[in-house]
Amino acid sequence: MRVVLRIGGSVVASPINPKLIRQYAELLTTLREQKHSLVVIVGGGKMAREMIRVAKDIGLDEPAQDDIAISVSRIFAQFFLKKLGKIGCGTVPLTLQRAAECLTEGKIVVMGGLKPGMTTDTVAALVARKVKADLLVKATDQNGVYDKDPESHVDAVKIDHLKFEDLAGVFSENKHRAGIHQIIDPEAVKILKQHRTKMVVVNGFNPENVLAAVKGQPVGTLID
Repeated sequence: MRVVLRIGGSVVASPINPKLIRQYAELLTTLREQKHSLVVIVGGGKMAREMIRVAKDIGLDEPAQDDIAISVSRIFAQFFLKKLGKIGCGTVPLTLQRAAECLTEGKIVVMGGLKPGMTTDTVAALVARKVKADLLVKATDQNGVYDKDPESHVDAVKIDHLKFEDLAGVFSENKHRAGIHQIIDPEAVKILKQHRTKMVVVNGFNPENVLAAVKGQPVGTLID
């Protein structure tokens, strides 16, 4: 199976979690041994958002703020690649084309952001389209998609299964802005909906949830 895994910065980078990064590296190794092809996109989390705040405070425009956040996400991608060693791509791909080439070389691809105005969610959706992924798994800081923000509403209910057509009614944001923090970025939703890429949103603090999603077991929220 060709799998794109989006690991939220809220999971491994807010705060930085070396133990979890090691666990994910082990999981990726296991999935590769099971003959899955893997592309991983890592977010920058709180550190990226803090750098955006600093950039804004010193008067940089939004594209520059985004550019700095992208650099942070690529640092976290390097942690994964260094840990993976020879089975990893070696360097962080800076284009979709390079990511696709690295995948065809039999390597695990790990990348961060690509360009200003594009979140790592959108990168994951574009990569999934580029490599014709069978599944996109998003490892986030929530147990799945809820009918409203569970951090703000104690009565929020997790949704086990959603159609792409239902997503617009679930999210508060409908366009990109630097530092957007939403369970799935609105631009990514548009791409996934257009190309019908199956997606599962899971709690990323337990990497076994990712393994369950790849196996097709019921976990998190399935979006198709």
